Amino acid sequence: MIRRRDVVAGLAGTLAGTSALGARPARAAAWPARPIGVVVPYPPGGSTDITARIVGERLSQALGQPLVIDNRPGAGGNLGLEVVARAAADGHTLGIATTAHAINMTLFRKLAYDTIKSFAPVALLTENPLVLVVPAQSAPRSVAELIALAKAKPGALNYASSGIGQSTHLAAELFASMAGIKLTHIPYRGSAPAITDVIAGRCDLMFDTTQSVLAHVEGGRVRALGITSAERLPLAKDVPTIAEAALPGYVAIAWNGLVAPKGTPPEIVARLNAETVRAMQEPAVAAKFAGLGATSRPLAPDAFGAFMADEIAKWGAVVKQSGTTLD
Repeated sequence: MIRRRDVVAGLAGTLAGTSALGARPARAAAWPARPIGVVVPYPPGGSTDITARIVGERLSQALGQPLVIDNRPGAGGNLGLEVVARAAADGHTLGIATTAHAINMTLFRKLAYDTIKSFAPVALLTENPLVLVVPAQSAPRSVAELIALAKAKPGALNYASSGIGQSTHLAAELFASMAGIKLTHIPYRGSAPAITDVIAGRCDLMFDTTQSVLAHVEGGRVRALGITSAERLPLAKDVPTIAEAALPGYVAIAWNGLVAPKGTPPEIVARLNAETVRAMQEPAVAAKFAGLGATSRPLAPDAFGAFMADEIAKWGAVVKQSGTTLD
């Protein structure tokens, strides 16, 4: 898979040589006619970028064209998705949407795209639970004990997050709402400085991704109290889900999905979906994601679209209750 942004120019160009009549069969037969750009709305090296590169390598082989990873970070993931929303709907520009793009629909007062209306949903890629951790020396040894302590001292416990509006922020807000407790939010510029302060005991708790925090759990630097998924994580079988430990129905998942500009021909979307699902089910690919604490569900495009709509509604309610907004 080619990774340089300058390998091919005009990734968002329009397929030529088709007419309005009978265009779809011809376009589908000709696609892909050149390398496909995949816009990742975050910097290289993060979980979304890693996901895109693993899947992109397999899709390159299946489609017979390179997938060019184009990292466009900024504005909480908004800048990258704006690029995809403006691109030609010819199947040669794709993007990675995440939990943040469901949250951003309510969090930001103005957006240059609509997570539902601006894109054709292609496929869900990965779902990754968060881990509720406390400092190793912290008194609470279970989710129930943490909730009891928070109820005894309203607002006294603080939680770290990787930034306002991120899944690490809203997962804690959802937790506090369902538990009927008040926590104080301490936002950081990224997960690394946030978990550093949790390890040092300067913050009382944090919801962090498995990729970022499991090594600290294994090293004894923090204590894991619960997992935010509906089922226990194979990498940490001894850690209960928050739902089973104290809050039935609590689920907060960080996800990545493949989208295309609205109007991309349905036959191209269907081909992309089929090849993506096939790639995600390959044992070698599944093993890579399992090692990162991530899982995958094969969803058809319509089902993935419904999933995103549900996520927008779920996180929209949490954002409104938190009172957080951004320009």
